[in-house]
Amino acid sequence: MNMPELPEVETIRQDLRKKILHKKIKNVIVTQKARMNMNHPDFVKSLKNKEFVEIDRIGKLIIFVLSKNIYLLVHLKMTGQLIYERGRQMIGGGHSDNQMPVNLPDKFTRATFEFADGGKLYFNDMRRFGYLKIVNEKELQIEKAKYGIEPLQTNFTLANFKQALQNRKTSIKAVLLNQKLIAGVGNIYADESCFIAGVKPSTRVNKLTSIQVKELYKAIEKIIKQAIEKRGTTFNHFRDSDGNKGNFVKYLKVYGRAGEKCKKCGSILKSLRVAGRGTVYCINCQK
Repeated sequence: MNMPELPEVETIRQDLRKKILHKKIKNVIVTQKARMNMNHPDFVKSLKNKEFVEIDRIGKLIIFVLSKNIYLLVHLKMTGQLIYERGRQMIGGGHSDNQMPVNLPDKFTRATFEFADGGKLYFNDMRRFGYLKIVNEKELQIEKAKYGIEPLQTNFTLANFKQALQNRKTSIKAVLLNQKLIAGVGNIYADESCFIAGVKPSTRVNKLTSIQVKELYKAIEKIIKQAIEKRGTTFNHFRDSDGNKGNFVKYLKVYGRAGEKCKKCGSILKSLRVAGRGTVYCINCQK
């Protein structure tokens, strides 16, 4: 089970922008099991009769903008989902469950946002690691400061990437998973980026050559861009109103393929634990 990463969260952001911007929030229902940073009445009061004017994102954190000084932060963590429903139309994203929720709200629904046009946005979370936060501008900037450089953003330069790696003696995968250094990359895209760059994920950062660092930088940008274009990897059980679904899973070279043949050289892919996470790599293509 993997946390939705940058491409999956970006797909959610893009989809929801088309559905809920400038729609009046008629009511908000939260359950006792919802994780948030204020009591329920104050949370509801902060959102009721307002509207989302924009939906932003940094790393895996979704930022719903209500005004210049009010923001709703949503982090899906491991099992969170955001599902929009209006009539027979349903779109959603996040943790890829075995099946599409049929009757919402259900036992995993932690919050429901009801819009004046009849649409509803559900925040579902099976394990309750995800959270909802209402913050002001100052608090938002504090949250943003927790994140490192982000692929495809202007701050993701080769120079900044080298800076993030400087003086690090951990494995390269540990650095890629560290949101304080590089925002949005998780287990899936760390493994895939390492494969594209020809770097073994367990390689110590201080042992990487300058060529390997450059290749890894290019690989991260390439793989994240491709995954966004394909609507991510963990969207297999969610379709939008046009019937589209995320299909990057069929482009995966190593992730989830331990014991299978490498698509590049034919060697059997190996697995090991790196930075506490299951990791798949090719002993021939990655050094």
